Amino acid sequence: MRVLITGGGTGGHINPAIAIAQCFLSIDPNTELLYAGTPTGMEARLVKEAKIPFAPIKVKGFWRSFSPSAIAHNAQAAVEAVTSKKRAKEIIRDFKPDIVIGTGGYVSGPVVLAAAKAGIACGIHEQNAFPGVTNRLLAKQVDRVFLAVGEAKTHLDPHANYMVVGNPVRESVLKKSKAEARRELGLDDRMCILSFGGSLGADTINKIAVDLMEWNYRAGLVSHIHGYGRLGKEKFPAWIKERGINLKDNKSIRVSEYIDNMDTCMAAADLVICRAGAITISEIEATAKASILVPSPNVTANHQFHNANVLAKQNAAILLEEKDYSKEKVLSIVEELYTDRVRLNEIAQNAGALAITDTAERICREMISVYKAKKRA
Repeated sequence: MRVLITGGGTGGHINPAIAIAQCFLSIDPNTELLYAGTPTGMEARLVKEAKIPFAPIKVKGFWRSFSPSAIAHNAQAAVEAVTSKKRAKEIIRDFKPDIVIGTGGYVSGPVVLAAAKAGIACGIHEQNAFPGVTNRLLAKQVDRVFLAVGEAKTHLDPHANYMVVGNPVRESVLKKSKAEARRELGLDDRMCILSFGGSLGADTINKIAVDLMEWNYRAGLVSHIHGYGRLGKEKFPAWIKERGINLKDNKSIRVSEYIDNMDTCMAAADLVICRAGAITISEIEATAKASILVPSPNVTANHQFHNANVLAKQNAAILLEEKDYSKEKVLSIVEELYTDRVRLNEIAQNAGALAITDTAERICREMISVYKAKKRA
């Protein structure tokens, strides 16, 4: 069986694609894989690290601006919109896939569309509650539309064939227990807060972290692990200093630019404070963690708000929009959860109830069934 996977632009599209590809191999080690992605995108590096064969295809989205740089970009995007269709057909002709799956990003558009027109078994996976533009266009063309959450249906073609399957979650996140993680990190039984804004960092989450460190660092009420990100490299230490916080030899607070053992820290935490990216939310659900979700307002269609709101409406997370942030509000929320552990645990349990931990396998087995049905027809 030959499987072509495509998706790019962000880790939120690429990591699920790689997880699906690896799952096909676990089901059938003789599966032949190929990943179609942009040669300059993040996927080129991550797919190589995953040791999956890679087929480059150049394609980019259009910018909504009339600046000179945007005009130049859009001119190139127009050229690549034409050449990518030809390239997609070449990839499909040469590889002859039995199954094609797209996980979003502009690169998946021409590949999945060409496969669908060729009658190949096709599926797409949408990670967010508000679907991306490419998946909105492809939904009516493919055999299966796999959704992380059912709320995404309202933004897609009503006649598509849907399955709610969640998002693929890293195996390392699922395996580690809280007790094991805390032993590894040298943490005691105090409430543990984990906060981060991704590899780049986020000003609002860094400000929240400083508020909590000021509240906590003398009393040592909680253990706090924070990653301030690359963009916080200069700002965050300055903010700490302004508040009179001395983190030297402080065992209650651990600060770093990047958290490279996120699976361990996530397992150890009682409360997670972070953005509302689709994969992060799925990991919060899979590990049954209470969370304060602070959606980025700077993403397409405000999709992080929609992601966070799915949990908030089910008392499975606390939604805090950036426009509503204040030091007083943050401390009020955290102090309440620190005092009321019943509520903290209730939010965590509700998050855990939303978890789907076999997403990749569900997608793979369903697409194998679609392929076999098409083959028999």
